[in-house]
Amino acid sequence: MNETLLLLLEWTIKGALLAFALATGFAYTTLLERKLLARLQIRIGPNRTGPFGLLQPAADGLKLFFKEELTPANVYKAAFLMAPIMTMVPAVVIMAVVPWGPPIDFFGRAVSLGISGDLNVGVLFLLSVASVSVYGIVLAGWSSNNKYAMLGGLRSTAQMISYELALGLAFVGSIMLAGSMSLMDIIRHQQATNWYIFYQPLGAFVFYIAMLAEVNRAPFDMPEAEQELTAGYHTEYSGMKFALFFMGEYIKMIAVSAIFATLFLGGFDGPFVEQWPLLGPLYLILKVVALLALMIWIRASFPRLRYDRLMAFGWKVLLPLALLNIFLTAVVMVVFNVR
Repeated sequence: MNETLLLLLEWTIKGALLAFALATGFAYTTLLERKLLARLQIRIGPNRTGPFGLLQPAADGLKLFFKEELTPANVYKAAFLMAPIMTMVPAVVIMAVVPWGPPIDFFGRAVSLGISGDLNVGVLFLLSVASVSVYGIVLAGWSSNNKYAMLGGLRSTAQMISYELALGLAFVGSIMLAGSMSLMDIIRHQQATNWYIFYQPLGAFVFYIAMLAEVNRAPFDMPEAEQELTAGYHTEYSGMKFALFFMGEYIKMIAVSAIFATLFLGGFDGPFVEQWPLLGPLYLILKVVALLALMIWIRASFPRLRYDRLMAFGWKVLLPLALLNIFLTAVVMVVFNVR
């Protein structure tokens, strides 16, 4: 009984810490984007609220919290209210299986730095939960009873389903090399050999491009194309309901960056992490920040793809490349007897 209570307490504390970290990360990812875009465009960016503009996310949050929430008369209310929650929750839940560091000894107990510990089907969990958020976007577009929102929802559905195939196949190379679907096993194998980005450059490329499309980031932001759809599936949302969509998008950016770092950049691996396990979360955070900065740089550099070309790129380029990566990985493993 005591062990059960200890486990419940451990999960509660880790869950609360992760939720706090993701909420803080979401807030300061918005600031990172605005500051980095300003630097790339030779502007200053937010610099009035707090020292160096560091309190800008707090000001934006207060503004959204007190902003009037408008609900159009002809929306389907239950689905309209449920959609932002269905978009945001999977983005948080997906982080439950990401290992933030090696297990640490805490008063004689081995405590995992991930919420779920070493889940033996962690990759399967990631793929299944990641696909749920599309329902929130579809519901938002349909329930708004607005043609622009509906078009955004339909575009997002087609885009996410198309690019999820390439994304799922990009996982396979790492699974084959590690011989396991456990994210901890994948990290341990990289610690014993080398980061998979050196063995799987094609898989890493396919994964990164597909994850940009999955989180609707430029140049794959067709569901939110302001010039065409007046913001897309969240056109009719305001106040905190809009903030939940905004939060879901940025938390998904953090989540997919953490997954990419885990699969291809050794996760929490880094110098002296075996001697000081608490360095693991720091290394993972640094890798996530670098990947987020790359996302923002790509947004500043590339124009949005035309919709037919976006779909053709997913089906005719990324999907064949993902299959080719699996084939090449299998051939190399057989020829060189890699186990």
